[in-house]
Amino acid sequence: MGAYYPLLVFHSCFRWLVLGSIALSLYRAYRGWKGKKLFSRTDNSIRHITATIAHIQLLIGISLYFISPLIKYFLGDFGKAVHDRQIRFFGMEHSLMMLVGITILTIGSAKAKRKTTDNEKHRTVAIWYTVALLVILSSVPWAFSPLVSRPWVRWF
Repeated sequence: MGAYYPLLVFHSCFRWLVLGSIALSLYRAYRGWKGKKLFSRTDNSIRHITATIAHIQLLIGISLYFISPLIKYFLGDFGKAVHDRQIRFFGMEHSLMMLVGITILTIGSAKAKRKTTDNEKHRTVAIWYTVALLVILSSVPWAFSPLVSRPWVRWF
């Protein structure tokens, strides 16, 4: 399989960094927004680092998409594969929704950077990152999902 399995393991582990950074961003954004706090350098750094981590995960996911045997099957026999829940999930749903989620997060990050008041910056991060998180959470193949489940973490 070459690079496929190591990338898959990395993608699986890296999701926790994505989710953790979004959670930290949201904690600071809601705390700052509701508490009318200064949008500090730390807040700005966390906003930026979270977007960067999400973009790295997206690049790993795109790389996986192009080398995955499952995706090759999905694209090669689309008419049959689209009716298989797990294959359709990874071939269409997961990839599309993650792209949407990270796009929302990116737009929110860019909008927050351009706001003029601290409260507007916190509010913008809070709202856009919350929507992004909901989209992302809906498309992770969770271990508890009855539809498409994968382990919490893949190991080598």
